[in-house]
Amino acid sequence: MKISKEVKTGILVVIAIALCVYGFNFLKGKDIFSSRDIYYAVYPQVGGIVEANPVQLNGFKVGRVKKIELLDSTGRLLVTMAISDQNLRIKKGTVARIVSSDLLGAKAIELVMGNSVEYVKDGDTLTSDIEASLQESVNASVKPLKDKAEKLIGSIDSIMVVVQAVLDKTTRDNLSQSFDNIKHALETFDRTAMRLDTMIASERYKISNIFSKVESISTNLANNNDKISDAIRNFASISDTLAKANLTKTIENANNALGQASSVMEKINKGEGTAGLLVHDRKLYDNLTAASGSLDSLLKDMNDHPKRYFSVFGRDKSKKKKK
Repeated sequence: MKISKEVKTGILVVIAIALCVYGFNFLKGKDIFSSRDIYYAVYPQVGGIVEANPVQLNGFKVGRVKKIELLDSTGRLLVTMAISDQNLRIKKGTVARIVSSDLLGAKAIELVMGNSVEYVKDGDTLTSDIEASLQESVNASVKPLKDKAEKLIGSIDSIMVVVQAVLDKTTRDNLSQSFDNIKHALETFDRTAMRLDTMIASERYKISNIFSKVESISTNLANNNDKISDAIRNFASISDTLAKANLTKTIENANNALGQASSVMEKINKGEGTAGLLVHDRKLYDNLTAASGSLDSLLKDMNDHPKRYFSVFGRDKSKKKKK
């Protein structure tokens, strides 16, 4: 059977129209040959979302925005989402959040999956949320800084008023004088430091000798460490010996002896006993002095005239021999 040119032309026209319709819908994000699950979300404002914007899960496109329409007189908007991924099962509690998909401001709906073990059904309404825009985020971040800056400026103004009230001409002159004094003190300190450096440089040899002597002393101490240890041990031994000796008893005996001597001296002072009488009896002293003088005269006379005292004894002996 021969097909006429008109039929062929009609078939080509129909195919071309179908391709155009499919291409138009494809460019709009519609896939007329794939089955889709439909979900809804209600927003107070869509923030730039339009039909055919992507629906994403963790940044991966799983569907598109099919329709946006007014829900009621309050201005709320009903967004219809078509999920083309048949393997995706959305859990209850999932949030459909409007986000910026790139830095140029393109919008998308990001599905934040819930933690429920149950799943939503085709045609259910998801919880909606809107991510803060860049301007809103910046404003939210800048507002506390702005408030603090305003408070700081107010505080600075108050401080300046107080400073202007306090720092009169006399106070300013005093402050200037104080700064001059501080400068003078720093200059004096600088000169002192220079003199100290000069003194150290000039006395460097003496300082070196001092350190050398200190080092020599420390070396001698180190070399005689054994002797020092022996001396310390000897001192410890002496101290132990003294500690072991009955010093308390000795001191007690000495105290007793001193007490007795004191008692004797007290009796002598009172004139008691022979020694006391000798000390306090003036007549006895005079008699002893006179006797001592007579004895001295006798001894002197015997020394000068021994025959007076020894001739008698000699004569008697001679008489006895004659008889």
